[in-house]
Amino acid sequence: MKRITGSILLLAILFSSKAIFAQYSPEITTIDLQKQIGFLASDSLKGRKPGTPEDAVASAYISDCFKKAGLKLMFENGLQKFEIVADVKAGNNNAISFDGFSAKQGVDFTPLSFSASATITAPVVFAGYGFDLNLDSLKWNDFNNIDVKGKWAIILRGDPEPDKANSAFLAYEQERGKVLTAKDKGAIGVLLVSPSDMEKSDVIMHMQYDKSPSDAGMPVFSITRALADKLLASMNYTIASLETEMKENHKPVSIYLESKVTATADVVKTRVTAQNVVGFLEGTDPVLKNEYIIVGAHFDHLGMGGEGSGSRAPDVPAIHNGADDNASGTAGVIELAQKLSENHSKLKRSFVFVAFTGEEMGLLGSKEFVNKPPVDLKKVNAMINMDMIGRLNPETNTISVGGTGTSLETDSLLKILEVNRPYKITHSTDGYGPSDHASFYSENIPVFYFTTGAHDDYHTPTDDADKINYPGEVAVLNMVYDLAIQVSGGSRLTFHEAGAKQGARYGRNLKVTLGIVPDMVSNDNNGLRVDGVRKGGPADKAGIIKGDRVISIEGQPVTNIYDYMARLGKLKPGQVASVEIIRNEIKQILIVQF
Repeated sequence: MKRITGSILLLAILFSSKAIFAQYSPEITTIDLQKQIGFLASDSLKGRKPGTPEDAVASAYISDCFKKAGLKLMFENGLQKFEIVADVKAGNNNAISFDGFSAKQGVDFTPLSFSASATITAPVVFAGYGFDLNLDSLKWNDFNNIDVKGKWAIILRGDPEPDKANSAFLAYEQERGKVLTAKDKGAIGVLLVSPSDMEKSDVIMHMQYDKSPSDAGMPVFSITRALADKLLASMNYTIASLETEMKENHKPVSIYLESKVTATADVVKTRVTAQNVVGFLEGTDPVLKNEYIIVGAHFDHLGMGGEGSGSRAPDVPAIHNGADDNASGTAGVIELAQKLSENHSKLKRSFVFVAFTGEEMGLLGSKEFVNKPPVDLKKVNAMINMDMIGRLNPETNTISVGGTGTSLETDSLLKILEVNRPYKITHSTDGYGPSDHASFYSENIPVFYFTTGAHDDYHTPTDDADKINYPGEVAVLNMVYDLAIQVSGGSRLTFHEAGAKQGARYGRNLKVTLGIVPDMVSNDNNGLRVDGVRKGGPADKAGIIKGDRVISIEGQPVTNIYDYMARLGKLKPGQVASVEIIRNEIKQILIVQF
């Protein structure tokens, strides 16, 4: 496709989107899906990152499709607009100085994305690794013999057991957690240093937005070891000597320093406007039309990828078209809107169709929707979510329906609908999961979550439209359509709690588990064999079974039990991550909610 820039590009894209849907069939067809996914997953939309001009084009396209399907556009021309933080960068006014020396931003130091913007002059203390752990299996307190109240705290990243793959410290070494501990102790700013066992080159951390707009409530900088050594020089210490002492003696070392540091943190948050796309189709029953079915899918993706985007190929900045994730689900919402509108007389309850944005950034769009809903959520009978429904695998020929435990009637309803489908269907009872239905489950709404699962192209630049199984998606959507008709006219579903109402929150006393019995003795170094699966655990819910071999977690290789423990140690409770397995010599990628 030719590269066209600026307003000419946007006009061309908008024109093409309208032309595609000048005429359409109300039936669910492969031709319609090819047009919709082909457009949404085209290079011209540059990965549909929220807040970009291309994101605005995608939302205008979806709104136009809703309008042509006969839906009433809700909010402002179908767009529920809201502000998000898209990125965080260092401003021009960052500074660190002490004893007549001025450090260089971008060379000696940088603020971190979760730093607050402020200027502080205060004494400095070295507070080891920043731990305050008093557990049965682990005791280490870097603050035991030092007062950090009203002071800067120099803290080492990592832990004193860098060569121990299954170190107990791993669950507690996240930077945000260390900064929170220092703040709890009264520190008013933190200077983080990467020890030599973590970074051989003495470089500052990359300022990477961690998708959380909340800051630490105080300035937080990454500084080089050389800059830290300047602060430590009057006490005849270096970072290297302190590292060695703590690792050899396995005891904390804390020091009051003589210098006062004046530092300014200038962190600039890029705020952009994103939008959900919302259309309404009124039911025909005089009473039941005041109840609602929500049909949704997220239309955003990872843009150009890169570090911190969620890409499984972060070192390859390129357009992440997201054909399956989730142009496939978005096209499904459009197709269902058309067919249900054409068969309007069959609909007793009303329908709200939503294309959510910001799912990849933490379910932002669906959270905005439930916080500011256009209809009374207490009158919502069900929410149907479609996320990655375009890659029905001919070998496994299986789709997954999640949320089957969230209403008392779901199992009996699905038992009828599943008859004579051209694929197998697996059930997952949990209402919480790694997609937008979780926001509705948290509001006591029964949910149905349709997916054909992850694959090698998941969150990479190769998730393209030519890899979609279009006949397979038609077959999936036919079942979703039948479900929509049933929940529109049947009895009100009875909500039933099935699993936690939200993901586990990060806490310093939490650890991540996959919920498997790992092979502890193999030394083949060809992956970690699963010798058992705990029922109801993260692995079980994701579809991992006994006999599978785990070969990577979040794109990082796993060859044995030690790699496995190290990879888990880097994950946070509540995190969604990809786990690659081999089953019967076939590679699969599963999405796990830890």
